[in-house]
Formats: sequence, C-alpha cells, structure tokens
Amino acid sequence: MRPFPLSAPLLGLLILGIAASARAQSLDPRSYVNTPVGMNFVVGGYNYSWGSVLVDPTLPIKDADITVQGPVLAYARAIDFWGLSGKANLVPAYSCLNGTGEVNGVQESRDVCGFGDLLANVSVNFIGAPALTLSEYPRYQQKLLVGASLAVVAPIGQYDPTKLVNIGAHRWAFRPQVGVSQVFGRLILELIASTTFFTTNGDFYNGLIRQQAPVYSGQLNAVYTFRSGIWGALGGTLYGGGRTTTNGVESPEFQENWRLGATLVFPIGRHNALKLFGSTGLYTRTGSDFNQLAATWIYRWGGRKFPKHAVDQPAPEPPPVPFTP
Repeated sequence: MRPFPLSAPLLGLLILGIAASARAQSLDPRSYVNTPVGMNFVVGGYNYSWGSVLVDPTLPIKDADITVQGPVLAYARAIDFWGLSGKANLVPAYSCLNGTGEVNGVQESRDVCGFGDLLANVSVNFIGAPALTLSEYPRYQQKLLVGASLAVVAPIGQYDPTKLVNIGAHRWAFRPQVGVSQVFGRLILELIASTTFFTTNGDFYNGLIRQQAPVYSGQLNAVYTFRSGIWGALGGTLYGGGRTTTNGVESPEFQENWRLGATLVFPIGRHNALKLFGSTGLYTRTGSDFNQLAATWIYRWGGRKFPKHAVDQPAPEPPPVPFTP
C-alpha cells in the first residue's frame, strides 16, 4: 500500500496562525505534493507556544514571557488548475494570550482571548505534479516538483490599540512563496523561499501609524517515509528583514532568526491521521524567540474517481492516495 504522506503548508500555517508576522516563520514540510483532485481535508487540534511570542524586536518590551495557546481548525481542498494540481486552504484562528514584560521600566501583564486573523492560501504545482483523479494517481511517481503559493491574512482578529501585544495584527499581510521538492527513494528534500508583505497599521499603539518592511524567509526540509506509512521530517528556517517605521521614524532594528522544527505523522486507515509538531528557536539575534508544540487530527474524504469526460464506468475501491491537506 502506498503510504499516506500527510503534510501541507496547512499545519505550518495553522500552528503559527496567531498573527500575520508569526506566519512568516512557519515550518512546512511537504508543502508541495500532488493530491488527487476533489479531496477535502478538515483539521482539528491544539497549539501551545511560549517565550517571546508575537513580540516585535522594535517594540519597547523587555524580558517578555508570553504564552499563546488555542484550538487548531482548518479546511483544505485539492483543486485542478487547468491541468495542474493545487490546493486551497482556509484557516480561522482563536487563541488565548497571557504573559508579562517590562514596558518603559514598568512591569506589565496581558491576559486576553479572542479570534485571530483569518488566513487563506492557494497553491499550484507548475512542474512535476499534473492534476490527477483517484483512479489515475496510483501510476504517478514524483521526481522533481516545483510549485508556488499565495497566502493572504485578513485583519479580523482581536485588536486593542492601547496594548502593544495583541492576537490580531490590524493589517493585511500577503505571502508569495516558491517551493522545490526532489525525491531520492524514501527521502524527500525540499527548499522553500517566501516573502511576507504588510499593509500599514493606521491605528497602532496609542494612535501611531506603523509600517513594516517585508520579511524574507528560506526553509530546508528533509522528509523520510517508512514502509509502515509513518513519516517524519526535520526542517530549519531562517528569516530576516521586517524593519519598522512609526510615524515616519525608521527603527534601526530588524528581525533575524533561525528556527528548527520536527514533524511526525501517523496514518490511521484511509481517512484519518495524527500529526505531531514541535519547533524551537535555534539562533535569535533579534525577533521572536519561542518554543511551540502542536497536535492535530486530520480527516479526509472525497476525490474525483474518473476524468470529467469518462461516463458509465464502475466505481472501484479508491486506491491509496496522499493524505496531504
């Protein structure tokens, strides 16, 4: 039986889905894989992050100790883009934030729960992954695959302009991304590059106007699939940039950070899988330095069995397909 490699940009987007700036730091093993057209995925789970989560290095906050936790929920569907395979994801967010930090020499605390910003993501594989039905997929073998995606973060989350740390970012964010994936037997190596652009926050802390330069990131993942169908991944990402300007005054600080993450996936039958994820800051010059743990349960269904032009054919038992939201 072909294993069910569960992956996606989805979980990386989910578990770092608290704020737009944090999403630039996601680790997304198996972001670009071929998934049969018409398959649907629902993801549910829990995320727990602690450290200097969501703290911009240009803010006047020292010794931040913040915890962010909450449920994970998302929906994804595999799509046929004029003969190319792709996916569309929708990721709402709800989180609770609590912690302390020193602001202008005064110890402050923050304790709040609310909805986060909404993320939508569309990806398409340009090379090496044609759109396939369930009946066509067993003949497919991945070699070199090249894809791209665009994530959009809508500022609908909880936001209080009298506070420096919030669940929502009160600005739009756009993240174009390009990924390359190459198979070497049971090993897959992935290289991913992205840039996150931000709109202006016209109602920043106490009525200030705040702009932020793009955040650039690069990611390398090594994924190994065992004969049992279980697969694991080890990945690293670096990101930098993001210099801010407040009321026309540019900050000298910019973000620079390296992160390391590990993923382990256990397929359970044809329709379910358990995914565990953890990440930590490997090196931080400036930027958010935090640890993260997440566990999600993924359920999949659907998938077109035959090409659109095929008629009056029997519906066979669906072959094994990749479990990849």
